[in-house]
Amino acid sequence: MTKKKIHYVFFILCLLAINLRGWSQTTQKRDLKIGLVLSGGGAKGMAHIGALKVIEEAGIEIDYIGGTSMGAIVGSLYAAGYNAKELDSIFRTTDFTNLIEDNLPRNAKTFYEKEDSERYSITLPFNNFKVSVPPALSGGQNIYNELVRLLYPVKDIKDFSKLPIPFLCIATDVETGDEVLLDQGYLPEAVIASGALPSLFAPALIDGKVLIDGGVVNNYPILEVKKMGADIVIGVDVQHGLKDREALLSATEILMQINNYRTALDMQEKSELTDIYIKPDITGFSIIDFNLFGTIVDKGEEAAREKFDELKKIGNPDRQKKQVAKMYLPSDYVSVDRLTITGSENYSRGYVKGKLRFDTDESPTFDELQQGVSNLSATGNFQTIHYKLLTNGSDQELLLNLVESRNKTFLRLGAHYDNLFQTGAIINLTQKNLITRDDVTSFDFIIGDNIRYNLQYYVDKGSYWSFGINSSFRETAKEIDFNLIRGNYEVPITSNINTINLDITDMTNQIYIETVMREEFAFRTGVEHKLLKFSTRTLGADESLEGSESFRVKDGRTFFEKGDFYSVFGGLQLDTYDDKYFPKRGVYFDGDFHFYLLSSDFNNNFKEFSVAKAKVGTAVPIYGPVSLNIETEGGFKLGTSNVTSFDFVLGGYGSAQVNNLVHFFGYDFLSLAGNSYVKLGGRLDYEFVPKNHLMFTANYANVEDDLFRTGEWFTPPDYSGYGIGYGWESFLGPLQVHYSWSPEGNNGNFFFSLGYWF
Repeated sequence: MTKKKIHYVFFILCLLAINLRGWSQTTQKRDLKIGLVLSGGGAKGMAHIGALKVIEEAGIEIDYIGGTSMGAIVGSLYAAGYNAKELDSIFRTTDFTNLIEDNLPRNAKTFYEKEDSERYSITLPFNNFKVSVPPALSGGQNIYNELVRLLYPVKDIKDFSKLPIPFLCIATDVETGDEVLLDQGYLPEAVIASGALPSLFAPALIDGKVLIDGGVVNNYPILEVKKMGADIVIGVDVQHGLKDREALLSATEILMQINNYRTALDMQEKSELTDIYIKPDITGFSIIDFNLFGTIVDKGEEAAREKFDELKKIGNPDRQKKQVAKMYLPSDYVSVDRLTITGSENYSRGYVKGKLRFDTDESPTFDELQQGVSNLSATGNFQTIHYKLLTNGSDQELLLNLVESRNKTFLRLGAHYDNLFQTGAIINLTQKNLITRDDVTSFDFIIGDNIRYNLQYYVDKGSYWSFGINSSFRETAKEIDFNLIRGNYEVPITSNINTINLDITDMTNQIYIETVMREEFAFRTGVEHKLLKFSTRTLGADESLEGSESFRVKDGRTFFEKGDFYSVFGGLQLDTYDDKYFPKRGVYFDGDFHFYLLSSDFNNNFKEFSVAKAKVGTAVPIYGPVSLNIETEGGFKLGTSNVTSFDFVLGGYGSAQVNNLVHFFGYDFLSLAGNSYVKLGGRLDYEFVPKNHLMFTANYANVEDDLFRTGEWFTPPDYSGYGIGYGWESFLGPLQVHYSWSPEGNNGNFFFSLGYWF
């Protein structure tokens, strides 16, 4: 062999060696299993999304994922097949305040529950005559609902190692303090357990264990990911170290400090075990800074970018992440062939189905499914509502696992002031399951300038006929124009009296049945007893008037009405307003018909008569924080009876119902009376900062006797009024200040109220 040939062979062998080495390295690189560890950290965990963007850019295909708390949420979604861009879109459009606080839409509540929630400022469990504090701010129901929706494509995968990317998460057994590894089961349940931060979210119940946030025992599950088979581990750590006393400024920070005692020390060792350790600079951010999403994501991306060269060494630039999951929208339909309910002992199947609003022969959208679950949650009867959408043979099964609340007795408190009822404090005692399943008993006692009470007993049968008993007592006093009395009752003419003090007492007792259509329409019918008293001390002091036959005087008090009335009634109600006091969208309808059959006939003028009234309204957003609320209402009396105690009386402002008093801007309370009326009103609402409102109101009305029979309701309005006001959604209830005036009058009126109306 010549020297030239020897050089040529040597050259070929060198090239072959180089190629073999490169091929060996490529093969070795492709055979490496890459694990990803995502720590917990609340809102700071959104930095994981930024880090994932860079990891994908480096061409890295993740083989295993382990996460805790927020790391479990982000990790589970990534393991299901969502990419970093999709995760960014999901989190960017999520209302975290609504999720965390478990805020339920008002339309999730029944009419009974709407009244309940809009009357009290404070609700406390009251078991065995002891007041306790709720175990957590939130039950985590809204977060669970969202996880069920987003993880629907992998709903039937019970072994998390079979996910597109094998996954595990960590929780803590609150009874033993032991670490619980969750790598099997129903994925949304496991994830919600891993993120159940004490005091913020209620514990989760899985396989008989009470589980809380895994960050208590293991906030960075690197050893577990290595056991899954990872050769190289990328870790994103968003937990902060221990803070000094100067930084512990809130209860949340103190709780996190306690939570971090163990994990902060563990990270010294675990960070060294991490091959590529990504530590975003989240100094100054708290676990609840979800409103800073963009900034926190950028912090994660910046930290990962610093490790880009290391990431690129183990990446494959040509790699494309396998797309499995899809982002499910509220309009997407889910198939439900079978409904299985477990854990409901004190509430019937009919009750539960009635709240869900759909039948198994329907295919609800995710929005409708979650609405039904919200309806159940709004009752307050269930501690947790975990549901699973599973494939069972050829059927799609909705497995509804209910854990009933152990709290059956509640103490509720509130306070209120307004121009009509003056000061009042409400004390309520509510007892559920007092007599039978599905029932609730509530008693309000109101102390203040006017003593009042409300007693309600209601058996809620959901979509079937429900049964209720109501009893209420109202008492108030007001200076009114004497001409209003002269126009409705036969009283002697006295030239020296312009105004009198009118005391109104209204006690109403009802027994009724009710059916609810899709939790939106409610039809009610029943029988009613009403005791009405209209009296004054102004005339009672004048002994010369006692001989009149048109009214009675007793103990210095003149009675214009003191009668018992018995009636049958029916009503139809629809209420989809998103807020009772400051509605921005929704519609409202309330129609009522009473047929008065009997009376004690105090004034000797009773004949059978009927009273009908209805109110229709809508609220629509106009632009940004500006909304418009338009309502029209009317009422009339049918029959030839001369009873005037059920006439409609307009004036003033408020939401409390006393007989047929109707609020009307521009006039003081009890100013305009007649046995029929028609009214149109509108309110422009500008929410200039959250929970603060500037309002302009206009209303118009015709009020007189036999208005509809004579056709006078078609004529231009005789009365008008306008108002400007300010409203604030305070923790005690709405604060409202209005100044109103009328072109027909010379005097303006200030109306002030603070707290929920009751």
